[in-house]
Amino acid sequence: MTRGGDTFGYMGTIPPAVGGDTAPRRSQRVMLKVSVVVLARGADNKPVTEETRTITVNAHGAMILLSLKVSIGQALMLRNLRTGEEVSCRVVCLNPYQLEKREVGVEFIKPFPRFWRISFPPADWTTRSPEAKDSTNRPSGPRADSKKKK
Repeated sequence: MTRGGDTFGYMGTIPPAVGGDTAPRRSQRVMLKVSVVVLARGADNKPVTEETRTITVNAHGAMILLSLKVSIGQALMLRNLRTGEEVSCRVVCLNPYQLEKREVGVEFIKPFPRFWRISFPPADWTTRSPEAKDSTNRPSGPRADSKKKK
């Protein structure tokens, strides 16, 4: 279901990164598209804004698509377009550009799990959890071949 550019109902957790990052995550990442406005200061110290969306979210921040030029440690403000709420954050990750935008990881200055208006899975939840298997293996409706009329 889509409302105002946000996508609800398509949520999944991102598997842990493979490689050097062995520290446990502070909160689960959830794939969720949320429309946001990024407010920043440009190179000339003038305010700049960009409307964009998240790729993943967690209680401590998000991964967003951004064409604005930003740097690691730079302070930003995110405005959730659905709720109007704003949160201070900083840039913690810059991925290579994909076409005209790049994935930018932002971390809230103070954790704000309610900013995204979702409930996050428990820290020990994985796609191998029994609850995940139950929900993915359950048939969504009656099967045509389960009972044939004679």
